[in-house]
Amino acid sequence: MQAMTRPRIKICCIASFDEAMLAIEHGAAALGLVSAMPSGPGVISEELIAEIASRVPPPVATFLLTARQDVKEIIEQHRRCRTNTIQIVDRLTHGSYDELRRALPGIAIVQVVHVVGQESVEEAIRVAEHVDAILLDSGNPALPTKELGGTGRRHDWNLSRRIREQIKIPLFLAGGLKPENVRQAVEEVGPFALDICTGVRSDGKLDAQKVRALFAQLSA
Repeated sequence: MQAMTRPRIKICCIASFDEAMLAIEHGAAALGLVSAMPSGPGVISEELIAEIASRVPPPVATFLLTARQDVKEIIEQHRRCRTNTIQIVDRLTHGSYDELRRALPGIAIVQVVHVVGQESVEEAIRVAEHVDAILLDSGNPALPTKELGGTGRRHDWNLSRRIREQIKIPLFLAGGLKPENVRQAVEEVGPFALDICTGVRSDGKLDAQKVRALFAQLSA
């Protein structure tokens, strides 16, 4: 793999400042900080999100993962957490991306699209006109208890590649990634960045050996 094709790495489900520094020391360009979710791993308090975000050195990006669907609530939550990026893991139902931008100038907006079929391709293309990046994941918001990330499952990478080829903004790929398959993911999808949570953890904790193995695969 040529160096120029190496994607950025976002380590998600950061649970402490020590985990944040471990990820950064190994080369992570972004950290995911998970607020309240209907399901999935990695949830921490807004107070801890704010503390970690305030201590992470630039230029590392800090992502607030929010399941809120009302723009006013997202704005209020971000003002408490103060990350430099907002990752919206569900569809907006009240308010608009433009409203969010006006209220939080300089804050990047990343919209998650859960890849479940052709309709996900159409959704990603439509949303890409309004956000700074698209993040493709393997959840399912239509379930009685929504899956909005951290499933550890892969989705159809053929659909992910189609989305990447049809949008003009950066694409993050998540869902079932681990050191053993990241090279394949890069070759098949060509994402701007990889987003990994469970694939670099052991017993729920960030595993330095797995993180090293991840970056070794991408540097080989």
